[in-house]
Amino acid sequence: MTFAPSMPPAAGRAVVVAFIASLLAPAAFAASAPGPSSSGAAPTSAGDPTKAVVGVHALVPPEARSARTLGTERDGSGILIRDDNLIVTIGYLLMEAHTVEVIAADGRRIPATIVAYDAESGFGLVRPVRALEASPVRLGDSDALKTADQVIALSRAGGQALASAARVMSRRTFAGYWEYLLDNAIFTAPPHPTFGGAALLAEDGSLVGVGSLFVNDSAEAETFSPGNMFVPINDLKPILAELAAHGGRSSPPKPWLGVYSAETQGRIVVTRVADDSPAKSAGLRAGDTIVGIDGRKVQSLADLYRRAWALGPAGVDIPLDVLKASGDEAKIERVMIRSIDRSKWLRTHKGF
Repeated sequence: MTFAPSMPPAAGRAVVVAFIASLLAPAAFAASAPGPSSSGAAPTSAGDPTKAVVGVHALVPPEARSARTLGTERDGSGILIRDDNLIVTIGYLLMEAHTVEVIAADGRRIPATIVAYDAESGFGLVRPVRALEASPVRLGDSDALKTADQVIALSRAGGQALASAARVMSRRTFAGYWEYLLDNAIFTAPPHPTFGGAALLAEDGSLVGVGSLFVNDSAEAETFSPGNMFVPINDLKPILAELAAHGGRSSPPKPWLGVYSAETQGRIVVTRVADDSPAKSAGLRAGDTIVGIDGRKVQSLADLYRRAWALGPAGVDIPLDVLKASGDEAKIERVMIRSIDRSKWLRTHKGF
């Protein structure tokens, strides 16, 4: 069930609010009610969650590392979460961006600054230069969300409001091919089309996730069931204060290799190697199969990442056991890769 308003903005907002209210319990608009916040700045008044969800428009220079895969013009959504105008979104919208603006519910396009991009969690933070006429959405408890729970996905990509009802299909580990791992990702269905940075609202109207991906296996891994993957909001809570204050984590960064991999019939196959990356320098290439780390077999992408990260922070040597793509006889080789901090590889705009 979806609704995309095509009427004038004011009427459209009213219909979206009515749509959400019809799906949620009467307590729905506790989404913006006063309450404690892990960020330090708590919401102060009740309000309309459709106003707190904004559009996010980012421009990325063509020379950016991510331009080829994510494009140079990116549109998604963001959610106002604090009284100091702080907005959370999905990080890939902001990655290497040099210009960002938010699109308010009333259509205003407001320049914004990038507060933080956190590759480890996948979250990004922005702050518009002028205040929004909206109350923040309260952060909920994503750990309490379970399979079959009803949720609402709410987005404003490109300024167009879109709300859809969904169910939680599963809670499980998500391992991304770009060296990314979530221990308890939220999978929902049916799919919300403008998922990037979309708000996932629980039955009490609180924010429990931020939209990341369209997936084909929302119910169970490798079982066809189209839906979305949302990053749990509880992953943001422990790091929100330092991201907002300092633009990054205080803990050492995880080691990054620059390997894009896929699980294929129980094997971890390299699909691509990032240019100018540690893996490229070490001679890894597409078609190679990663079978272990330091003599210990790896069972999955998640296992690969956990074992690599357990060796130490960025800068540590990662001894991969690799079945090379070329050669007449199958032979496992030890490939030693000196890891780096992923943020040092990205071509981040110096103005942020």
